[in-house]
Amino acid sequence: MEDRVILRVGAKILIPHILLFALYVQFHGDYGPGGGFQAGVIFASAFILYALIFGLADAKRVLPLRFASFCAALGVVMFAGVGVATLLMGGVFLEYGVLRHDPEHGQHLGILLVELGVFTTVFGSMVAIFYSFAGRRKGRS
Repeated sequence: MEDRVILRVGAKILIPHILLFALYVQFHGDYGPGGGFQAGVIFASAFILYALIFGLADAKRVLPLRFASFCAALGVVMFAGVGVATLLMGGVFLEYGVLRHDPEHGQHLGILLVELGVFTTVFGSMVAIFYSFAGRRKGRS
């Protein structure tokens, strides 16, 4: 792709906007359509676009497979951690109302943390899956 200047410049212009839109979808998910899953896929798509345009080796230098796998696991821990925190605070699993003094504030905090966990897991999983498939060679099973 080194001779494809338009694609390279276009990707450099688009990738920051894709990342910003993913964050918008993540944090606007409380008030409208969107949330962790959609934002995680959009965020991962920016790194996948980077890998397609600049090469898998460069993409792995920017975001190593190990870090993507760590993100996938961290998101699950964040999700479960919110549930365990609600249990320890006297509620049932994922009863967000007990997280704050006001149940409405607790709902907002709980949803935000759970959606952040979903975002992290989906982002890490999508990038790790892409790396796994993109790194395969023809003829290997």
